[in-house]
Amino acid sequence: MKLVAKTDIGSQRSENQDSYRGGRRPDDAVWGAVCDGMGGARGGRLASTMAVDALQQAIEAGIDEAHTPQAGRALLESAVEQANRSVYEKARGTPSLSGMGTTVVCALVRGGLAQYVHVGDSRIYLFRNNKLLQLTKDHSMVQEMVEQGALTEEEAQNHPRKNLITRAVGTEPRVSCDVFTLRVAPGDAILLCSDGLSNLLTDQELLFEVVHAVHKEQCCQHLIEIAKDRGAPDNITAVLMLI
Repeated sequence: MKLVAKTDIGSQRSENQDSYRGGRRPDDAVWGAVCDGMGGARGGRLASTMAVDALQQAIEAGIDEAHTPQAGRALLESAVEQANRSVYEKARGTPSLSGMGTTVVCALVRGGLAQYVHVGDSRIYLFRNNKLLQLTKDHSMVQEMVEQGALTEEEAQNHPRKNLITRAVGTEPRVSCDVFTLRVAPGDAILLCSDGLSNLLTDQELLFEVVHAVHKEQCCQHLIEIAKDRGAPDNITAVLMLI
């Protein structure tokens, strides 16, 4: 398995508030995470950095023992709880950081099994057999409106309140996260990204760029270049797992 990652400030922001981490273990287990911070210039960057640092610490401390689906799920849930506690306590103790938080997407792949967790509107996609599947469902006000039938998927894409999320890491003492497990096989790919990428490329474009890339190690860089060609109003981060 291979892990490729890239982040970029974009074309209109003065600071990159996205962060990512990832790693590969001797037994070929691979993990990756993307966080998109919020809460002002100082708060957003700090929140995402603290969150990925906490995720990395928790995962690397527990990954060697997480050999069952149940243990993998518990590890991811614990990692997000640790990230939430780290960000929340920092914000609570620093008035200027009040309200800071971050999205989280994190995936662990080992032995033909992928487990992933998410909070917020950063996304995880699966590429398999020339098809793309969005594995996560945005925790956002617009997504709730789609599910209630108040908006179509097309209307949601450019809705002015698209960036309002309903869950975040670090804004409350406890966080609710979604954790899932699926089987993967050689040739599959998993993409974790911030909304700076998913807001600017369609599913069909993501599919084409990842599946048909001659050099898949350059996919993240190429995806970011496309987003920047379209104005890139937000920070852009992509982590690609090649299975």
